[in-house]
Amino acid sequence: MAKMQYAIEDQIATITLNDGKVNSMDWEFFKELNESLDRALADKASVLMFTSTLGVFSAGLDLKLLPTLGMAKQLLFHKTFATTMLRVLLFPIPTIAAFKGHAIAGGFILSCACDRFVVQDGPFRMQMNEVINSMMVMSWISLVCRSSIPSRWWREVLLLARPYTPREAYERGIPDTLIDANGDVLGAAYELARELKKVSGPGFAATKEVLFKHEADHVMEIFEKELVNWLGKLLPSS
Repeated sequence: MAKMQYAIEDQIATITLNDGKVNSMDWEFFKELNESLDRALADKASVLMFTSTLGVFSAGLDLKLLPTLGMAKQLLFHKTFATTMLRVLLFPIPTIAAFKGHAIAGGFILSCACDRFVVQDGPFRMQMNEVINSMMVMSWISLVCRSSIPSRWWREVLLLARPYTPREAYERGIPDTLIDANGDVLGAAYELARELKKVSGPGFAATKEVLFKHEADHVMEIFEKELVNWLGKLLPSS
């Protein structure tokens, strides 16, 4: 795989984002991510962890790609983005995002989609910068992010696009765990994964559906209308 690597040990599957750059999200990224999710299910993993070795978890969508897409391709690309992130949100085993580095836009969304969010302190930026880039925070994005962000910070994170250091984000209750700058974020994440194996199983999967499936179905029902209305304001008519 060009964008990420998959491994499994002791029933803990790990997806390591590693494209050698900033782990930007494009067609290949989503293809490989879904293939890795399929592998975790086929391997009967009990826990799934996302990490990165680059100092950047992900800088989000490939902003060089987006302007090259017309309306139909934009719809398909954004729908692929949405369905992949919602698949992570609804994934039937416990999921962990654990990394040392930047998490911007799509990288932040992927982190919030996980059941546990572990970051290492350092000079890194965590930000939902969609509105700064003239993009809309769609209903599906709001659903994913609100599952991790305490309600008092929704406006600051999603509407005002406030950037945070890992410590500032942790102080707002967004990551669940902050690892010291000299600590071992992956070691802490594997320890957490071993604990989460205790809750993994049919009951966990069914309860996650109760928590998120109804809203996930709803945001996808309105997805196309919402996106077409937004893109119609941005893209030149053909």
